[in-house]
Amino acid sequence: MKKILIIAAHPDDDILGCGGLISKYQSKGVTFKILFIGEGSTCRFEDPGSKEAKSEIEKRNLSALNALKYLKVKDIEFSNLPCGRFDQIPIIEINKIIEKNIDSFAPDTVLTHSPTDANNDHKIVFNATIMATRPVASNHVKTLMSFEILSSSEWAYIDTFKPNYFEELDESHIESKCHALSIYESEIKDFPFPRSNEGIKAIAMMRGMQSGFKYAEAFNLIRIFKK
Repeated sequence: MKKILIIAAHPDDDILGCGGLISKYQSKGVTFKILFIGEGSTCRFEDPGSKEAKSEIEKRNLSALNALKYLKVKDIEFSNLPCGRFDQIPIIEINKIIEKNIDSFAPDTVLTHSPTDANNDHKIVFNATIMATRPVASNHVKTLMSFEILSSSEWAYIDTFKPNYFEELDESHIESKCHALSIYESEIKDFPFPRSNEGIKAIAMMRGMQSGFKYAEAFNLIRIFKK
């Protein structure tokens, strides 16, 4: 992995899904780009076009910039599609946003959501990513993986996230992930809510136990091409 494109439905999904991996590989010379498809806030407002809703979009985007600045990621793009309403947008439009970023950034690795998440925006981003990363001559992507999102992946219950790739993390990576997520003040709640410091550490320990490590982040390897 030399160039990794992370395709997230909303700001904070990137940290939740692979904040530890970002922390680990940033120091190893890997180049990251984060593409946010939606804004992640207006689904909580009766009027998504209200002044208050627009203010929340700006606040969340600023949190994303600050969180990623902490993780030393500079290449960030916001598409700001309406949160919770991706199913009202032709999937080809989302597909084209992703394709444009693949063409310009030329990643060898793409990380995105799981198709089994409870959040429908996540599922749609996964489907659009599958379309955009089809193996054609002009496509740079050799590895495609899904990540899990606390308070979404585990709440699907019937068809849940099934990892088959584990990335070992150490204490510093977990601490960096927790600190980056804490910048999103509205998204952090007290344990036992999954999006808490205890929740992040607990899932990292569980994935570590599954894979023989103390801590790990888990992914589902969808495909890999090797020459």
